[in-house]
Amino acid sequence: MANILVVVEQREGKLNRVSIETIKAAQDISAATGWPVEAALFGSGMGEPAKDVAAKDVQKVYAIESPALARYTPDGAAFALKQFITERKPQLVLMPHTYQVRDFAPKLATSLGRTLVSDSIGFRKEGDKLLFSRSMFQGKFAADVSFACEAPWFVTFQNGAFRGDQARAAASAAPIESVAVEIPANVIRNQPEQPFKEAKQAVDLTQAEIIVAVGRGIKEQKNIDLARQLADALGGEIAASRPICDSGWLPMDRQIGSSGQTVAPKLYLALGISGAIQHVVGMKGSRSVIAINKDSEAPIFEVADVAVVGNLFDIVPPLIEEVKKAKAGA
Repeated sequence: MANILVVVEQREGKLNRVSIETIKAAQDISAATGWPVEAALFGSGMGEPAKDVAAKDVQKVYAIESPALARYTPDGAAFALKQFITERKPQLVLMPHTYQVRDFAPKLATSLGRTLVSDSIGFRKEGDKLLFSRSMFQGKFAADVSFACEAPWFVTFQNGAFRGDQARAAASAAPIESVAVEIPANVIRNQPEQPFKEAKQAVDLTQAEIIVAVGRGIKEQKNIDLARQLADALGGEIAASRPICDSGWLPMDRQIGSSGQTVAPKLYLALGISGAIQHVVGMKGSRSVIAINKDSEAPIFEVADVAVVGNLFDIVPPLIEEVKKAKAGA
């Protein structure tokens, strides 16, 4: 019987949030197809993260183990997963569209002579065919893509495409099977260093639950401190649209949009952001969006749950005070 395999990403024993979203995607596809869901993760000493995955509604969890996988390398990941997938023969392999998966997934799919549909934002079943949706031309269009090759089929899902908090929990923990893989010394061709960061202050905004983002309406670089105060009061991260980062007012790792990071926080506050499509494609997966803009016709209001028409410099300072009061009284 055909089945779905979710390759879960973990780092230092902690699951990447997008991995849980991908499990939710697998559960939805399973409901549409009847295919059972299994999960796999790779590394060394996978006991604890494997238990976290087993708490979700999956039939089985495979912990792919090797000392050579203790530090991530694309060669090691692709070799171990190729061996495992060749033996287990899943119909569909789902992965989160993270930096790490983008690194090894093309190599893995190519090594098996298969196609990879990357950065998907959804799926639908049409007859016996599964179609996966991908944004095209910076979010202006969506294309439905299907596989013409034989299984296994490889798909990655974009951050925010599914709600991780809606992933079903298991009634009882799924069984965990440890799978030892032998990776020859000549397979891994590079010596891994510490995980890459562009700057000392670099942040992975995909993991942030609250984001305060600023656009041209902030007017001057010194005014960004106002947004930073709001982010600090809320316990969130500060981010920006492309013009702010292009001007050097915030580092490029804080940029959200088609040429920056794609995020899906619980709360997204857009301050003085007009809402160009290039920015919206990077944050439209946010659970709740509050937009403040003095232009009542700003496109950002089309995706906002709460639209505040007004001058952000009049609105944000009292908002910061109210947040601080609420926290003090909690």
